[in-house]
Amino acid sequence: MAGQAREDSIDRIQSLLESAGFYVSDAHSLRPSSFDLLARRDSFLLIVKVLKNIDALDPEEAGRLRELAELFPAVPILIGQTSGAMELESGVVYNRYGIPIIVEESLRDYLSKGIPPFLVSSPGGIFARVDGVRLRRLREDRQISLGTLASVAGVSRRTIQLYEDGSGAEVTVIERIERFLGEPVAVPIELFRAPGRPRDSEEDGPGDEEGSAKRTGTDAGSSPDRPARRGRRPASTGDPLRDGVFRQLDGMGWEVVVTVRAPFDAFTRGTPRTEQEILLTSVGSFRNAQHRAEILQQLAKVAEGHALFVVREALSRTSIDGLPIVTMPELKRHRDRDELLDTITEREGS
Repeated sequence: MAGQAREDSIDRIQSLLESAGFYVSDAHSLRPSSFDLLARRDSFLLIVKVLKNIDALDPEEAGRLRELAELFPAVPILIGQTSGAMELESGVVYNRYGIPIIVEESLRDYLSKGIPPFLVSSPGGIFARVDGVRLRRLREDRQISLGTLASVAGVSRRTIQLYEDGSGAEVTVIERIERFLGEPVAVPIELFRAPGRPRDSEEDGPGDEEGSAKRTGTDAGSSPDRPARRGRRPASTGDPLRDGVFRQLDGMGWEVVVTVRAPFDAFTRGTPRTEQEILLTSVGSFRNAQHRAEILQQLAKVAEGHALFVVREALSRTSIDGLPIVTMPELKRHRDRDELLDTITEREGS
């Protein structure tokens, strides 16, 4: 989605989210960036990426988006338009490397009209998950045999039993069953599931009895209550100033995760997670701080955390439009995390 068309799409999505009660911060003015919007409604946080062709999302970019989603924690979602030359369909959830993908119209229907998508795309076709309990109740209440319903749907008796156990079904089969019963039996997809809760996956299909075990909103083994990298030292960036800042923060008791293609250089948080304080940390020159001040402050507010910019040179200013500025010598004088937070909080108001 080149140039102005992409910017227009991001602006429309931002407006949709704001109209739905989200507080939205954007990052698309900074390039490159692994995400375009960060949005919060109550305790729910959403991280959004916008692409025209979803095939442009490679495994590394998806991994960065999933990592940021886990760190905040937030739910990642990609808004796309095409896959190669094929237009994506409204009402269908696609997937690339664990990132759910929908078109702009699906998001509008979900936010403005309360209409969720029901369909999931997979390599085998378009599927929906069946409300098995409802299907069985409707069939038994109307004294419809497995054989009769199987004949109507064009599948086997065993497949109907799998549907009643909650398996996925091809959309054409769902349509036959719903026409016959005169009742909906497909399960709507919750686009905005909280991190760590099951998520409908593109891998679900007819007879997929393990689907519920595979559907997760974060990487396997992670949860919103357990830090993913406790005890791990910050990765080296090759830049002496950045590496020195990250080592200093690590020594104060912060958990530091170096980020790539993000508006901040490191996602920093307190440990344990029960005492979490998010600190979006950037390192560089005063000129860079001026360029990033607005977006870092926006992101920190949406994430309900703090932002910090560390510079090498001595300055007369301690903040830029509310973004706390700390020199490297100042940072070294702070003894612990609480003392640094006190300084940051004081400078946020200046």
